[in-house]
Formats: sequence, C-alpha cells, structure tokens
Amino acid sequence: MIKPLSVRQFHGFLLTLALSLPLLVQAAEPLPSWNDGPSKKSIIEFVQAVTDQGSKDFVRPEERIAVFDNDGTLWSEQPLYFEFLFALEEVKRTAAQHPEWKTTQPFKAVLEDDHQALAATGMEGLMKIFAATHSGMTTEAFDDYAKTWLSQARHPKTGKPYTEMIFQPMLEILDYLRSQDFKTYIVSGGETGFMRAFAEKVYGVPPEQVIGTTFVTTFDYKDGKASILRTPQLAHNDDGPGKPVSIEAVIGRRPILAFGNSDGDLQMLQWTAAGTGKRFMGLVHHTDAKREWAYDRQSQVGRLDKALDEANKRGWTVVDMAAEWRRIYPFDATTGQVQ
Repeated sequence: MIKPLSVRQFHGFLLTLALSLPLLVQAAEPLPSWNDGPSKKSIIEFVQAVTDQGSKDFVRPEERIAVFDNDGTLWSEQPLYFEFLFALEEVKRTAAQHPEWKTTQPFKAVLEDDHQALAATGMEGLMKIFAATHSGMTTEAFDDYAKTWLSQARHPKTGKPYTEMIFQPMLEILDYLRSQDFKTYIVSGGETGFMRAFAEKVYGVPPEQVIGTTFVTTFDYKDGKASILRTPQLAHNDDGPGKPVSIEAVIGRRPILAFGNSDGDLQMLQWTAAGTGKRFMGLVHHTDAKREWAYDRQSQVGRLDKALDEANKRGWTVVDMAAEWRRIYPFDATTGQVQ
C-alpha cells in the first residue's frame, strides 16, 4: 500500500519540481520542425555561442537584437504580397465613395480585375493604391479595417486565413531566441500599421518592435478627442537600404542576427554582418513547389538574386525549405524529409 505524502513531503516534491522545470525546458530540443541539417545546426550553435557566459562570443542580453523580414520570411508572399491583396479589396470596398475611380487608373483596372492594365501602371500605380487605401483615416480606423480583412479573407490556394499562412519553423526560431533573452523585431517593406494589426497575436512581436514602411501622420484634437491621422504622403520606404536606416533610427543597436528571403533584405543583412563579434545572417530560400512555392532569381514577388549571390560568397546561412523544413505551416502535418 502506498502511503500518502505528508505536507512536508508534498512541499518538498513541489520544490524539486519547480527547480527541475528550467532544466526540462533547456533539455527540450529546439526547432522541432527543422530537419537536422546545416541551417538548424548553424542557428543553434550561434545562439549557444552568444549566450554562454564562458564563451569568447558571449553577447550581453541587452545587445541580443534579432531582426526579421516579414513577407516571404515569416509568412508566404505568393501569388502576391498579402498586403497588396488587402489594398485591392479596400479599393473595391470603398469604391462607392469614389465614383471617379471608374474611369481613373489604376483604380479602374482594380475594379475591372484587369491585371494587365494594373501591371502597366507600375510602381506609380501601386503607390496610388496604397495611398488611397492606407490614409485619410485615423490610426484606430485603419487598424480596424486591417483586422476585419485579416479575419475574413482567405488565401486563394489554401483557403486558409492569411494569418495561418505563417511558417512554423520561423515561429520556432522566434520563440527559441526569446527564450534566450533575444529581443525580436520585424523589419519589413510592409506598412507598419498593417503589420501591427496581427504581429503580436501571430508572432508574439509587440507593436513597438514592428518596423515598416510609414506614411506621414498628424495629431488631431477636436471636441476633447485626440487622434492620429494618416496622410497619403510617404514618410519612409522600409525596403532595401531603407531597412538599415530604420533599424538605426528606431532600435539604435546593430542586430547580431538577421533573417530575410529576398534582395530587399540584402542591405539589412549587410548591415548586420558589418558589426563586430559573432553574427548570424540567414535567408529563407523558397525551394518547395509541392508544399509552398519554388522561386528565386526570376520571380516578380520576393526575388532572390543578388542576396543569394552575396550569401554564397559570404558563407551566410541559406535555408533550403524543401530539404530542411519538416513542416511549412502550423496546420501542416509533418511531411518534409525526416533525418
């Protein structure tokens, strides 16, 4: 017959359990959705080196800054950037308020689903669409519009909400880094307000750690109510060389780890690599046509060309999605190569 524990014994058991929990967490294998391979090995070895106080590569917790691109790095970006799809839907939603759009490009092309005419408007047309759909309202109103769309819209290929088209292996990196006292930031060409609508809930990245393209805003105070108004004037394009500029302006520390997936992330990776001490630069290479998409040098969305050459030249980590990820999305079964 098993004797019941005394109060003292029970308290002792709880104390032992509490003391052992950190060891159990530490013993758990990090990055379970990654196959054992060069990328997983390099990530873990880097984190261990910079967090071991006895290592020559030790980095103080306050300097453990990690930056991540969003589109194509933390979630998918095909067939079009998800925020662009949001903007197109916003044009259609608000078209009744703008009868002139029926005869004015690029809005006419959007309303008629004329993709060829839309493409012909180029970057100028794109900026007109973003200005029209991302401004002329308060920050709170835009946040509501973005959250409503994200809760209702579905990806054309998978039928899943866009906020489920996130990469499980990258979520694990974010969690792993934070468990080791890293501070994780999103540094993306996406618009800051749009990403803040979901980043904390989906990635665990709070709004103050989301850096993106921004529009000029103004303060308004009427009838005792204060608000921030979004104007159509572009304040900062957070792509390419704009990324290290915003990192310096907002964070004020050079990252020791940076992850991207395209040429738009090259300068962010170069800026990270240029610092002293041990550094980690990584690229997600979309090589899995079966479970996601396969694209790089010739893609019109998320082109990876110059950054890939630089990574190969400098010995940066290039993640082969097809070979190194056991699963792509959280809703996936573990179908990748298991080693």
